[in-house]
Amino acid sequence: MQEEEAVRLFKCLADKSRLQILKSLMREDMYVERLAERLSLTPATISFHMKKLEEAGAVTRYRDQYYTMYALRRDVFSARILDIIGEPSGEADAQAQRDAAYRQKILQNFFEYGRLTAIPAQRKKRRICLEEIARAFEVGKPYAESEVNEIIGRYHEDYCTLRREMICEGIMERSDGTYVRKT
Repeated sequence: MQEEEAVRLFKCLADKSRLQILKSLMREDMYVERLAERLSLTPATISFHMKKLEEAGAVTRYRDQYYTMYALRRDVFSARILDIIGEPSGEADAQAQRDAAYRQKILQNFFEYGRLTAIPAQRKKRRICLEEIARAFEVGKPYAESEVNEIIGRYHEDYCTLRREMICEGIMERSDGTYVRKT
């Protein structure tokens, strides 16, 4: 199910009368007058809701003698919500661009001439700065603590805090005095 279809369907389902109509159609296909009688609504109201449900793809209609019958589209409702949410979004590229612009802004604000001017207090900003410093390390290569201190020291004099933060954030791993960049 496409994102636009899901939005239309969810908006359509946010009405008690439409949910009652769908519950009735789940039992059997019906025509407008029968639904109106069953739900104590006017046929005009039912027709209005049926139009919305049909536009959302929740129901389909067909002719049976003089009646226009409405049927529930069960295939639409068999989709899992997690599958719908997991569908790629048309906004993904725009969101990635916004994230890259934000990251660049943080790096410009906290780095000057390749050095970290201040350790950000906000976790998200600090993580971006730590990831930038971590680029100086090869992924999977073991480093002695003195090497780590020297490399981090090129960026900021408080290499102990930055080293500890990298470990806490899962960027680096420490084992028996050896440090390894994970990501």
